Amino acid sequence: MVGNLDQYEVKMKKSFQNLLDEFGTVRAGRANPHVLDRIKVDYYGTPTAIQQVANVSVPEPRMILIQPWEASMVKEIERAILVSDLGINPTNDGKMIRLAFPELTEERRKELAKDVKKKGENAKVAVRNIRRDANDMLKKAGKNSDVSEDEIKEQETKVQKMTDKFIADIDKAVEDKTKEILTV
Repeated sequence: MVGNLDQYEVKMKKSFQNLLDEFGTVRAGRANPHVLDRIKVDYYGTPTAIQQVANVSVPEPRMILIQPWEASMVKEIERAILVSDLGINPTNDGKMIRLAFPELTEERRKELAKDVKKKGENAKVAVRNIRRDANDMLKKAGKNSDVSEDEIKEQETKVQKMTDKFIADIDKAVEDKTKEILTV
């Protein structure tokens, strides 16, 4: 048996999962609490995720409701949302914060779809780089040991099949997200 290919599959899975996480933060015109995932608030001197200092809910399709557990956090959360790249102005009634998501324009939808495709391409590049690393490892193993060329070829075929599977998964995820964004 030549080197272990599991580590490369794990890396490919992580690349794919990272892409899905990035897609979760893309604003598709609907309220999605994951758009808040990257925003941190100052909680007694510690940068903390909004979900850890407040209850985040989606009472209607275009609205996120943030109810801090401490009244003093309302201003902090509002400030963090304003300085983020979310592009939505929060409304604050003293106890909770509302984020109203406006309808996306056709132009903005196409821009987001293009961005989704770009993120998908970056994920594919990452997967292909992992494939290259795996093939390099196999070539070195072939030179440094008494492993037959057939075994090396067999392992390279496994790596290629793994790569093809993840590329197909990425294409499907990009297609699904693009459809979601372009659906009015």
